Amino acid sequence: MNSVLKGGILVALGASCYGLLTTFVKLAYEEDYTAYEVTFSQILIGFIALMILNLFLKKKKSPITDPKLRRKTIFYLILAGTSLGFTSIFYYLAVQYVTVSVGIVLLMQSVWIGVVLDGIINKIKPTPIKIISVVLILIGTVLAADLLIEEQDVSLSGIGFGILAALSYTVTIMTSNSVGTQYHPITRSKWMMLGGLIVVSIITLPELIKAMDFGIFLVWGPILALFGTILPPLFFTAGMPKINVGLGAIISSIELPVAVLMGYFVLQENQNIYKWIGILLILSSIVLMNLKKVQKEPL
Repeated sequence: MNSVLKGGILVALGASCYGLLTTFVKLAYEEDYTAYEVTFSQILIGFIALMILNLFLKKKKSPITDPKLRRKTIFYLILAGTSLGFTSIFYYLAVQYVTVSVGIVLLMQSVWIGVVLDGIINKIKPTPIKIISVVLILIGTVLAADLLIEEQDVSLSGIGFGILAALSYTVTIMTSNSVGTQYHPITRSKWMMLGGLIVVSIITLPELIKAMDFGIFLVWGPILALFGTILPPLFFTAGMPKINVGLGAIISSIELPVAVLMGYFVLQENQNIYKWIGILLILSSIVLMNLKKVQKEPL
């Protein structure tokens, strides 16, 4: 149990890092940095940091001995990482138009999108529990995003970018669990981050060439890379093997309340009882969806 506790704490720390991220992005926006500058600096610094971290890994023989298969696997990892780049750019564009709490709620739509894609791609029929969980998420989203409040000025651009971010985030989750699993997680993260960097560069550089504030690399770029790219893989790599997948998914959902609380205390975003009920419904659905895994899998 001591090992499980340590693993749970490490996973919670990794998820909390992601929860802090959106507030830092908002603070960078308040200093007039753009979504393109924020995204490019984070991904670039993160990729460089992961390359350096890989140098400190114990030198072992490559888990894939066939050179042709190794090149093919690395290519697929880079290709899978492109969805990571799309997630970053779509999500950071979304939070230009919506609050931190609405932004993170939109990103959490990846939970039910994953269920739908699983059914379409893998022909897996959703269980009654998954269907109930999806309904809870959708109801929770309506409440958490204040969509029932008449005076709420809902940004369609923000919601659109948020849903696109959730879609690409779902692809990232599905591919990261199936591509190149023979490699160390940090090595896999490095190659996937390269794919993300390629996509982000293609999208952002045309805008950055026109006007780029290199001050982003002094403060916010390193902070965003630390909490969004460097620390989470380290925490998850160390913590996940100590606990099972179901418990890991439940603990990882702490990202949602952390982001909302940061928005409230740091950015003074307005919260209300409906929003918290919606957040609790979303968290409950994640617990419900993974409870059987926790019961079945050994700790």
